[in-house]
Amino acid sequence: MGRSTMKRRVAVGAWLFLLLGPVALGVDSATLASVERKNGPDARLRVEAWQRLLDNDPARSEQDKLDAVNRFFNQLVFVSDAEHWGREDYWATPLEFLATGGGDCEDFAVAKYFALKALGVPGDRLRMTYVKAIRLNEAHMVLTYYATPSAEPVVLDNLVPDIRPASSRKDLVPVYSFNGDGLWLAKARGQGRFVGSPDRLSRWTELQKRVDRETGAGR
Repeated sequence: MGRSTMKRRVAVGAWLFLLLGPVALGVDSATLASVERKNGPDARLRVEAWQRLLDNDPARSEQDKLDAVNRFFNQLVFVSDAEHWGREDYWATPLEFLATGGGDCEDFAVAKYFALKALGVPGDRLRMTYVKAIRLNEAHMVLTYYATPSAEPVVLDNLVPDIRPASSRKDLVPVYSFNGDGLWLAKARGQGRFVGSPDRLSRWTELQKRVDRETGAGR
């Protein structure tokens, strides 16, 4: 989903990886070697930088984590699934997204969701949210964050670099949202109406299985 005409250059340069400090690897050396073999040395650097990002500092606030994750992933290139994967709709894992250097709006939102969960942000504060992007007249996905259940969410979006309250994003009309715990219909810029398990979303359940295989979860 998205616009193949909307390309952004990868701003992630070697200087960034050098500044981020020692690698805190959650991806094993065999996976790193495979990434480099398939996608080149820059791909390995991106994955290593991601692992540094996930080195959780308990002193960091949730706002700091939101800012760091949003800034990190927004450096990657937007590219449509048709162009990138030769498929109409494919949800990449964070590792696939980083290894290949780009993806569409779902890939940005999914990668931010898993990164923030890995940094200790509770999953019930995070939702992948489908919206209609009014100016573009097309469907779009963002990540939303709720500091408390009753709080106005803020929006982490690949279209806009800074994190903004949902009320300031008049260009987005929410449709529905989900996370690992549930699925909500979003008729307003708030919690929305709970309608059941996210397992109703086949692409989400299939994506989680691939993420589990990559991370070794459940072994």
